Amino acid sequence: QVQFVESGGGLVQPGGSLRLSCAASGSIGSFAAMAWYRQAPGKQRELVARIPNGGFINYLDSVKGRFTIRRDDAKNTVTLQMNSLKAEDTAVYYCNKHPPPAAGGYWGQGTQVIVSS
Repeated sequence: QVQFVESGGGLVQPGGSLRLSCAASGSIGSFAAMAWYRQAPGKQRELVARIPNGGFINYLDSVKGRFTIRRDDAKNTVTLQMNSLKAEDTAVYYCNKHPPPAAGGYWGQGTQVIVSS
């Protein structure tokens, strides 16, 4: 199965920026869409941004205008540019295919984002 390695997280002040990267071990072109998800402490994992092979890109309402997802099928990478970060963006961020795996399916280690002054 294709595995994902997320990177680029860290501690940033409110209003700051981070760029997350996801490297896939195989072709992402075989998936209908790729996505970034996040899971905040005590909360369920949620979809942040979704980018299909073609068609419209979707964003969680709370990140629209601040986050930008991109994919490079030649390099099998997906990135998430995050600007104007807020405390509520604090979470572990994961990339995976979309629709996401079924319960018990594969997820990478994720990358921690902490937005705090």
